[in-house]
Amino acid sequence: MLSKRIFSSLILIIVTVLSLEIGWLLALTATSLIIAALVEFFDMVEKKGIYVYKYFGIAVGAIIPLSIYFKFELTKGWELLFVVVLLVTMFLLQFRRRDNTGAVAGISTTLFGILYISWFFSFIVKIRHLQYGSSILACLILITKSGDIGAFLVGTKWGRHALIPRISPKKSIEGTLGGFIFSILAGLASKIFLPFFSYLHLAGLGCFLGIIGQFGDLSESLIKRDCQVKDAGNIFPGLGGALDIIDSLLFTAPALYFYMSIILK
Repeated sequence: MLSKRIFSSLILIIVTVLSLEIGWLLALTATSLIIAALVEFFDMVEKKGIYVYKYFGIAVGAIIPLSIYFKFELTKGWELLFVVVLLVTMFLLQFRRRDNTGAVAGISTTLFGILYISWFFSFIVKIRHLQYGSSILACLILITKSGDIGAFLVGTKWGRHALIPRISPKKSIEGTLGGFIFSILAGLASKIFLPFFSYLHLAGLGCFLGIIGQFGDLSESLIKRDCQVKDAGNIFPGLGGALDIIDSLLFTAPALYFYMSIILK
């Protein structure tokens, strides 16, 4: 298991490093991860007996990061328009069904999957378009994934007290604190990417993203717990599925984007 985890991690690191410098590769990687994560999410909820508009949701989910990469904006408030059109389209799809059972659950779950996975993760493409975008994105990934690694290492070695056992029995208070410390250290190490930020600023950023990242990880654990699955998938041997890989980034990417959008003005 350890060798599989290391192999998968190396592959992801190589793709990540290349994506930081090559815009189209970042968009392609983000789109691929979104599609894989949406497949996993919709498969999980279907096992609960919820009817979802799976293929429609996956198609829409793939369009979002690509539209951001190509800077497509039909109107200034195109994101709000997009949500309205999306909701109306799903109602039209529901009208074609002969069975009205679970209509509200199906529409709501499909919409949730698109927003939670595709829209949130697409913020990494938005970050790439910011001033110093590649450096900010490198900082985001370093802090977020360092928190994940720290929580795993410390939790595995010294985890004794369960954090929220009803959501994730294996997550411990010790692991959470370890991940938090790793995120702060990663924030300080991000000086190499953002030299114009002070160490105090970077430590605060590491603290901020460390908290949000673990919240994202717990949120995915809640979904898996409800669907009674251990891992969202297994496309990354030793690490799990695409959703397991990006869960913490789903929350840290939007948070860092809005933060940087404000301070870089």
